[in-house]
Amino acid sequence: MTRKLIAFDLEGPLSPQDNAYDLMGLFPNGREIFEVISRYDDLLTLDGRPGYEPGDTLALIVPFLIHHGIRESDITSLANRASLIHGADELVPDLISDNWQVFCITTTYRQYSEIITGRLGIPPENLAGTVFPLNKLSRLATQADNGVVAEVEREILRVRLPDDRSLRKILDRFYWEQLPSTSFGPLVAKIKPTGGRRKATALQRFEERLGKPLSQWVVVGDSITDFRMFQAVDKAGGLAIAFNANEYALPYATMSLATTDSRDLTPILVRWGLGGRLEVAKTVAQEEMHGGKNERNYYHWLSGNKKWTIALPIHKKIRKTVRESAASLG
Repeated sequence: MTRKLIAFDLEGPLSPQDNAYDLMGLFPNGREIFEVISRYDDLLTLDGRPGYEPGDTLALIVPFLIHHGIRESDITSLANRASLIHGADELVPDLISDNWQVFCITTTYRQYSEIITGRLGIPPENLAGTVFPLNKLSRLATQADNGVVAEVEREILRVRLPDDRSLRKILDRFYWEQLPSTSFGPLVAKIKPTGGRRKATALQRFEERLGKPLSQWVVVGDSITDFRMFQAVDKAGGLAIAFNANEYALPYATMSLATTDSRDLTPILVRWGLGGRLEVAKTVAQEEMHGGKNERNYYHWLSGNKKWTIALPIHKKIRKTVRESAASLG
């Protein structure tokens, strides 16, 4: 039985940047606006709003991108300049050489993810990401509605996180009352980011294509967009690895790894290939006794216990080191 099947999230496990955050940073105050909308995304997810999935931030920011003249060429330009997590450019090619089938399931726009996964040798057919015809959508927007976006921008910039009450009042009105009656409303509705249940569905499609059950898969992620995928794989007996993760991902993982070098995944993946979860659990138990060192090799076995709260502080620390300005995003 082959277990050499792995699906990575892109932003976090493979690349430190957050493309949407960087896109919003191309216009004045864009990063500040994105941080408020990202927090709103977390709140909607935690509330369980019907039809809403974590990562739908990438749809919520569409009016602002269009309003400020951002184009698909800006997405690809950022992708061409993006860096990789240290060691990822060795880890992924080594896995492919060792007959692993490597996939990427990411919330980020495909114009971005196709370039970075291509650099790593992951074929396009093994990529699931958010389809985003930005240039086409921009031509459908009307100038008359730009004033609505400009006004809500001014309101957002007056919010001081963590003032959840104020941001909910402003953004609930904007997204669910004002926006649907503008040209931007249908445009936002067209975008279905690959997060939450949609990530789990994308993994299921790969599972069905290969005829390999989730019990044979490894998935690697770090954030709220990954927790549904983690739940599905861990429940099936597969291996869900939280990598430099936050509090929204860790509780649902089988195990976690906090490190500045993605090659520290290698011993885990070797043991998985040889003997599955049991062998990985033994290896993680040994590593936990030794503990990590110099911001590397902090392993924790999480499935079936509440140890994620012990792991969280070191993940927060290393996540901040690795992801810098994107570390605080959900």
